[in-house]
Amino acid sequence: MSAPRRRFLRRLAVRLGILLRSVEREVDAATLPAFANHPRNLRIESPRTVVNPSCITIGDQVSLGPGCQLNAIRRYPGAWMSGGPDTEPQQFEPSIVIGDRVSATGYLTIGAALSVTIEDDVLIAGHVFISDNQHGMGGGDVPFKYQPLERIAPVRIGRGTWLGEHVVVLSGVSIGEMCVIGANSVVTGSIPPRCVAVGSPARVVRRWDAATQGWQPAPGGS
Repeated sequence: MSAPRRRFLRRLAVRLGILLRSVEREVDAATLPAFANHPRNLRIESPRTVVNPSCITIGDQVSLGPGCQLNAIRRYPGAWMSGGPDTEPQQFEPSIVIGDRVSATGYLTIGAALSVTIEDDVLIAGHVFISDNQHGMGGGDVPFKYQPLERIAPVRIGRGTWLGEHVVVLSGVSIGEMCVIGANSVVTGSIPPRCVAVGSPARVVRRWDAATQGWQPAPGGS
């Protein structure tokens, strides 16, 4: 194949790729579910899973990458979980609130039976898990997927915070504004504002010092 022909085919492939990407974005926007509000310039890439969108409020200029699951749990076990033991389902009034200009790389999972709030300008890396509930562990004979949800408590992620890759945020946690949560951390307790926390369970290792305009080691941190 001649060099001019190779250059032509490369240019054609680039143009087709751009066109296909544009079409994908139009389809993503046109197929968004009806949320509790009407956010402007919202982008949630496909594939995606949104359960009970009427319980979900999303701010303007939000961008969520592919593979996200937003699950507002109104009933557990759900109708999709058939074939299990005959248990009385739990009923919930969940709320998921995502503020303005929140961005997530992809594969974000949020589960709320009560309340998960993500404030403005939060940055979320890939494969982050946030839940305000945990599966029950009250019996050794019934499969855990059928046991009642428990330890249900609100979760809040403060303004401007950055959650690193594969972070897990568990029920009852409040993370203050402008925090950094390191990759692979499991947050089981609340984190004060303007702190760096890492580990499993996550612990504060740095605090922002307004006087020095820098991060300083926290007592007991490293």
